[in-house]
Amino acid sequence: MIKLLLADDQDIVRRGLKALLKTESSFNIVGEAENGETAIAQIPLLHPDVILMDIRMPIMDGVAATEIISQQYPTIKVLVLTTFDDDEYVTQAIQNGAVGYLLKDTPPDDLIAAIQAVSKGYTQLAPGIARKLMQTSVATKPTPPPGWETLTRREQEILALIAKGANNKEIAQTLYIAEKTVKNHVTNILTRLNVRDRTQAAILAHSFLGHETDTP
Repeated sequence: MIKLLLADDQDIVRRGLKALLKTESSFNIVGEAENGETAIAQIPLLHPDVILMDIRMPIMDGVAATEIISQQYPTIKVLVLTTFDDDEYVTQAIQNGAVGYLLKDTPPDDLIAAIQAVSKGYTQLAPGIARKLMQTSVATKPTPPPGWETLTRREQEILALIAKGANNKEIAQTLYIAEKTVKNHVTNILTRLNVRDRTQAAILAHSFLGHETDTP
């Protein structure tokens, strides 16, 4: 059972999400919050697995709340669900620890699948969001992080596939290696790059591998 906390300042949105998600037997909606501060305050009591987080909210917005949650409760997955696909919002939310970024016009079945995926540790980005991240990263040309040069050729191949949204099973099938081997490589990649999850690794891949992330 996946425990969900819904954070959105619009009551009608929370009601709609609750009505939709209650139809999925694997979900348990444990609480609601009208802003980021309230969401954080409820975590010790509700112990959610996934938080659906809006971006623009009063008192504390979703970007700030996501940063605090990722620092204080690193096992909780924050999936941003908003109407805004502004480059700055997307980049800040992902950098602050969100494991996914979806728009509110996402089809219901896709939303349910995305929640199930992020609960297992996979990254979920709305169509076009990954390209925004890539374009932003390339435009800013950040300095390569410590450890980048230590990645092996195989690790770079896996990182490129992560950036394209592939999960461990898909990577294993593409590279003809065992899924357990992929998991070991992913762990090494995160350690070498000093990033907390696959999403942040994907951002770095878009930035430093450039066109290579677009090739099989």
